[in-house]
Amino acid sequence: MPENSILLEIDQGVANITLNRPQSLNSFNTEMHEALRDALEKVRSDDSVRVLVLTGAGRGFCAGQDLGDRNVAPGADAPDLGHSIETWYNPLIRTLKDLPIPVVCAVNGVAAGAGANIALSCDIVLAARSANFVQAFCKLGLVPDSGGTWILPRLAGMARAKGMALLGEKLSAEQAESWGLIWRCVGDEVLQDETSKLARHLAAQPTAGLALIKQALHASTTNSWDEQLDLERDLQRKAGQSEDYREGVSAFMEKRQPRFKGR
Repeated sequence: MPENSILLEIDQGVANITLNRPQSLNSFNTEMHEALRDALEKVRSDDSVRVLVLTGAGRGFCAGQDLGDRNVAPGADAPDLGHSIETWYNPLIRTLKDLPIPVVCAVNGVAAGAGANIALSCDIVLAARSANFVQAFCKLGLVPDSGGTWILPRLAGMARAKGMALLGEKLSAEQAESWGLIWRCVGDEVLQDETSKLARHLAAQPTAGLALIKQALHASTTNSWDEQLDLERDLQRKAGQSEDYREGVSAFMEKRQPRFKGR
């Protein structure tokens, strides 16, 4: 397994994972899936990590699946794409959702196919102005995966989701921001600095509480009104028993910067 298909760096509570197959726009093959799975497991098991940043090397974020890694030659048996999704993409999306820390995605170029939906599955997405998002599945006769059919209608609305999925046109970072698909579009030259600034800010916050916020927001998509109110009650009870809450109140009363322990 190539050691450099995924780069992982952990510094001062910030884990940086870089998709590192720039020659193929960081498209996924089996080796990169395995390396990313291992990197995320290291992040999950390291209590010093308070925020994760996901980005891509070179001129693109991720072009989705490396089609060269699939056997579709004439006369050959058709590949079982469902097996690939169940083995790799679905566990990846679930891991990003369930990580008990904020997950920031810095989209530095094209995000296509599964690459687009992996980016949109992160908690906060910053995109360079030159970046774009493409639901390229329809051009191959496929269905948006990696959570795409769930994410797009909820973020952009059904009409826009259908347009993106059925037409497969490029959506600019600026348009993605205006549609509410991403948090912010920034200049290419400041993407790295803005991402680092955001990550450092989040790492200094009460990240155990941020994990509860993620849990509540995700649950709201399926909970009834009464169920969500009950969940807020239960999570607030848990948050109020944390050391970070005590520290936050003490810092406020003493007019000083809080020193949160977080995760």
